[in-house]
Amino acid sequence: MSLLLKLPPPPRIVLASASPRRRELFALLGLPFEIIPSSYDEPTSPNKAVVLSEFVTHLATEKAREVAQHEPDAWVIGADTEVAMDVVGTPLGKPRDTEDACRMMAALAGRRHLVCTGVALFRPSSMNLPPLSIAVSTWVKFRALTPEMIADYVATGEPMDKAGAYGAQGYAAPFIESFEGDFFNVVGLPLCALGQLLETAGLPWSAYRSHSEKPPSTA
Repeated sequence: MSLLLKLPPPPRIVLASASPRRRELFALLGLPFEIIPSSYDEPTSPNKAVVLSEFVTHLATEKAREVAQHEPDAWVIGADTEVAMDVVGTPLGKPRDTEDACRMMAALAGRRHLVCTGVALFRPSSMNLPPLSIAVSTWVKFRALTPEMIADYVATGEPMDKAGAYGAQGYAAPFIESFEGDFFNVVGLPLCALGQLLETAGLPWSAYRSHSEKPPSTA
């Protein structure tokens, strides 16, 4: 008898994010899940250096906590991604306007920067267990960019809802000279680390994987 037949029905899993990129990536785990965006009032990015991994883990935990309070029977997952120039640095946040987006892109051009995603997991309240969290970092190197290239990219509108003012899976892809670490982490959800977090929490996610549908495209 296979492990799948021995398992109870899959638990209720909630992704506490409105990000379409995270929704597409999470679907690659093959688990049934719901989307309930967190209404946590995220603070503005600090104007001082922080330990980026601690910062994103805190925000991910608060996002997940807000949803978990209303969904006590669910496994709730929250995430937050930030960009900074170093492990301890000032988070760039999302651009306020096109001028700010151009400023961020100019700061990244020709340099290496850090993308860090925090992921938090709240288990059902009946389990009476504390939340778990992880942070994953990826180094990204941009090629040199001219002011015209930056202006053309910002004019696409793509940078406006993204930390660091760019999307690695979008029109900014030709700007990326190299990266060290998990590419999916740059997009917004480190899938390998997330799978390991679920396993640590006692959820054998791969045993619940659905084989009836092809995985969605993340293009």
